[in-house]
Amino acid sequence: MSPGGTRAVRVEPAAAVRGDLAVPGDKSISHRALLLGAVADGESAFDGFGVSKDTLSTAAAVRALGAGVEVEGERVRVEGLGLRGLREPAGPLDCGNAGTLMRLLPGILAGQEGRFGLVGDESLSSRPMERVAEPLRAMGARVETTDGHAPLAVEGGALEPVRWELPVASAQVKSCVLLAGLYARSGPTVAVEPHPSRDHTERMLEAMGARMRRKPGEAAVWPAERLRPLSAAIPGDFSSAAPFVVAATLLAESELRLHGVGINPTRTGFLAVLERMGARIAHFNRRVEGGEPVADLEVESAELVATEVGPEEVPSLVDELPLFALAAGMARGESVVRGAAELRVKESDRVETVKDALKPLGIRIETRNDGFRVRGVPSRPKGGGVVDAAGDHRIAMLGAIAGLVSREGVELEGAETAAVSFPDFFAMLDILSVR
Repeated sequence: MSPGGTRAVRVEPAAAVRGDLAVPGDKSISHRALLLGAVADGESAFDGFGVSKDTLSTAAAVRALGAGVEVEGERVRVEGLGLRGLREPAGPLDCGNAGTLMRLLPGILAGQEGRFGLVGDESLSSRPMERVAEPLRAMGARVETTDGHAPLAVEGGALEPVRWELPVASAQVKSCVLLAGLYARSGPTVAVEPHPSRDHTERMLEAMGARMRRKPGEAAVWPAERLRPLSAAIPGDFSSAAPFVVAATLLAESELRLHGVGINPTRTGFLAVLERMGARIAHFNRRVEGGEPVADLEVESAELVATEVGPEEVPSLVDELPLFALAAGMARGESVVRGAAELRVKESDRVETVKDALKPLGIRIETRNDGFRVRGVPSRPKGGGVVDAAGDHRIAMLGAIAGLVSREGVELEGAETAAVSFPDFFAMLDILSVR
């Protein structure tokens, strides 16, 4: 099943998935560890770092700004330069495909001296960037986008606090505003959301000594003189665990244990949705690591029933909605997703790429402006078609799981894009699959 250096890979059906798995460290937290470590006073150290193309783009950007970064397997050390110590690089900072980097870093750069350019690959350059430029301009920074997209340029200045109401719940935009708030002349700087989004930035800032105030739908930060360095373990990435959770749920006689998975409630809405559909997912060995809740998960196969996902739930499972479509396709009844227009501005238009991936395999899915509708049948889809990952790592992993649970397997084009977040995905899938 390994894609190696080729573009296409054949994914054959499996009878079950069984065994034990530790997924890579959380990508969202790994980005933040590098960025906040770079502006801390002294050396920060993190175990369980999620090594991927995206996080290595962040490591390279931080080095280009003058901070010391050493990545040794799953351990990373960051020698911070202090809140205002980043240096103007010789050229633009290449964000690759990392949307988290492109949207969080400007909040920090708005408080530095100099002019900073940020560029990305073709996919990232198609994603909207005015959503971070506008609040930074309101605070006094000079931010230029290219017709609302990357490349963009940030020139720091004297920043004023702002109360920014986000039209769409977005952890990336919220984080950018809060990071800039560290550099404001007074406080607080407040980000207000229509629905709660992931709160990794708030948790890490609190752990590093920043003054924060949090309540449902709102986070505030006060200006800081320094951030203390942090030593912490990064939990396993729930979004990397989710494909295996779905496979174990859908394949009869599966039994899977996932160790050290982050279960931050702002990230694990998919668990709650699966459980109300009838999934059998047990939590063991709950603990807190680096300010984040962690647990081991045990998943057994189960028959599912349809459900609806509304706008208030979407932020907590936005990355898992493609997998939800597959699970819904094998559930009894009709499932609906509403309020998920944000899917259309991800690495691909995930409303359409999910339909394009699943419909030829026998999943009865219809798209709508802000989501999709799936008429489920409690049996394996036929499969036998071609899935194009469309340059999107989530669609690559969706296609692989769809092939695994189908009757005839699939031909997956662009399988290598899974490495954006999970370089060993196919190797792990091979090990756990029972045929």
